[in-house]
Amino acid sequence: MSDGHGTIIGLRGALDIPDHQRPSGIVTKSSPLTVSETVARLSGLLTQKGLRMFSVIDQRAEAADVGLELRETTLVLFGSPVFGTPVMAAAPLSALDLPLKVLVWDNGGRTSVSYVSPDKLASRYGLPEELAARLAGIDTLTEALIAV
Repeated sequence: MSDGHGTIIGLRGALDIPDHQRPSGIVTKSSPLTVSETVARLSGLLTQKGLRMFSVIDQRAEAADVGLELRETTLVLFGSPVFGTPVMAAAPLSALDLPLKVLVWDNGGRTSVSYVSPDKLASRYGLPEELAARLAGIDTLTEALIAV
């Protein structure tokens, strides 16, 4: 299902991923940039918004270090203790999903940006609306990311 802005929820039939690997609650958007350009743009947007980038993991490089091949795959962990701490205080296991993560990856020659939907996270941890709202910014952030 697409929202007309490149968002694919549930991934059904939209990407080059086998059915058994298509988890629900994943949002995937197409970026017109390369993987590295998308990661660089994300870094800039995080800085502009005053968010902290905790880590960037180049999973392709990590695979290459042990002699394995992997498509371009970069995981970016980011957030704000101001937003995330109250969520983790209310639902300690939410720390398994925080800080927020965006996966930027090569999807058959196209760059994709994927993340767990804020609604899925809120549901997973039974967050009340005021705490769930603290996670929703990932949607607008990724829309800005792909709007070039």
